[in-house]
Amino acid sequence: MRDHYDFGKMKYERNPYAKVLKQPITMRVDKATVAYFKSLASELGMPYQNLINLYLRDCALNHKTLELKWAS
Repeated sequence: MRDHYDFGKMKYERNPYAKVLKQPITMRVDKATVAYFKSLASELGMPYQNLINLYLRDCALNHKTLELKWAS
């Protein structure tokens, strides 16, 4: 194996599927919710954004619906 490799002549090509993988969005989330996911993510050793994404993906795959009951 060589000690040095010359990658200067390589042709660089971006991943054509990178934009399809994830979509950046902006959400308004209350501080308590963010703190909850941050603490849970630190226990699991992962970024909190990934944890929120996994949770939302699970909800979508399992067709979970939110049942709201407003206090009267």
